[in-house]
Amino acid sequence: MKARKRVRDIFLAATAFMALAIGYSVEAMSGDAAPVRVAAASTPPPADAAPTRRVVIRFLTDSDFPPFNFYDEDGVLVGFNIDLARAICLELGTSCDIKARPWEELFTDLKKGEADAVIAAHKVTVSALKDVDFTDRYFHTPGRFAGRKDEPQVEMSPSGLDGKRIAVARGTAHEAFLKAFFRDSPLAIYENADLAREALAAGKADFIFDDGISLAFWLNGTLSRQCCEMRGGPYLEPKFFGDGIAIAVPKSDPGIRLLLNKALDRVRASGRFEELVQRYFPVRIY
Repeated sequence: MKARKRVRDIFLAATAFMALAIGYSVEAMSGDAAPVRVAAASTPPPADAAPTRRVVIRFLTDSDFPPFNFYDEDGVLVGFNIDLARAICLELGTSCDIKARPWEELFTDLKKGEADAVIAAHKVTVSALKDVDFTDRYFHTPGRFAGRKDEPQVEMSPSGLDGKRIAVARGTAHEAFLKAFFRDSPLAIYENADLAREALAAGKADFIFDDGISLAFWLNGTLSRQCCEMRGGPYLEPKFFGDGIAIAVPKSDPGIRLLLNKALDRVRASGRFEELVQRYFPVRIY
């Protein structure tokens, strides 16, 4: 929860939103360690399952993860996920009931039957799949490098960063990723991402490797003092960064998963999805 609140605080101080990976591409990496992918582990629906019409779709979300879901200055629940849920209901011709619950209660209430789906920017992970199923992925959260603007451009690859000092938060997937693929780069390991970012801003590290969403807000907020910029492309290796963001649904209701997937396809085809991306993430960085 502390990490999610930190993203909220950075978001509120930022001067601009930034878009991150919507597609799924991994920058090529050299070296003897090859990326290991995990298979998409959503449970396939039974052959006889069919998306039946619903009068209303009940969504749960939380209210503390802007720009995905949060309360605005008037106390209204808004965000990318909220508008996406409404677009889904519009495509299906159903009513939309969206309620906010604490993050730690979302899956529990879903399994109790208090909702049809949870749309709260959950990452598809092996541990999450023990409790719920997921729709098709609609967003991805990459690992990203950033460097100081006054430093020369270098190739953002294991060989290009040979000998470069990289700041990273201790105990994170980002640290594990660097140790696996950037073995010749000395790591400056800090207790949290805030300290790692401060080290980059102060010139104590050549680069930082961090969560792309949080890093983007920091780069465009006041705390960075506009010191730095994204370098290289997004890293989306599922083994380290999850298999994307999706809508959680009960394992006991395969029909709702089929229905939501059908609606997601329609929202994309209509151009509505891209409109929402541009509204909440108007600056695209790749």
